[in-house]
Amino acid sequence: MRRDLGSPQRFPRVPNDRRVAAFAIDFGVASLLSTLGGSGAVIPLFILSWYGLRVILVAKNQGQSLGQWALDMKVLDPRTRSRPGLLELMKRETLTGLESLLLLLGLVNLSPTNGLILVAPIPLLIDCGLAFLDDDFRQAWHDRLAQTVMIQTQRGYSLDIKVKKFFAQLGDRVK
Repeated sequence: MRRDLGSPQRFPRVPNDRRVAAFAIDFGVASLLSTLGGSGAVIPLFILSWYGLRVILVAKNQGQSLGQWALDMKVLDPRTRSRPGLLELMKRETLTGLESLLLLLGLVNLSPTNGLILVAPIPLLIDCGLAFLDDDFRQAWHDRLAQTVMIQTQRGYSLDIKVKKFFAQLGDRVK
């Protein structure tokens, strides 16, 4: 089944490891912000932080969240070849936000007797696992729902390249 999103060659695809790293940056920042309010406010603060980072910032920052900016990628509406609208971003981030919240709750309630950490990441793994199976557009379930794609861009901080360069220089100094 072929999706009508244009030619896969027209979009510079993002390697899945960079997508995971960008997600981890956004998840880490949203998690940190949500835990600053105490244990009773984790859920509402995470939801506000997640939407702030992944919807409002993306809408105002040319399709890039903090993690996406750090790793030179952005979310794109392939039909218009521009930043998705607020409705598409809300669809996309509601799904990933709920999955991320489950993961956070599993981590926050981590204890030897709590099995939540074992099942909490399953929805996120299934959602994002689709990107590993999609050879054309590397769309996860949340991308398919919102009809978006992730593409590489020249605009960003290139954190992954700077980290690789740092470790290469560190390795040279050790020798």
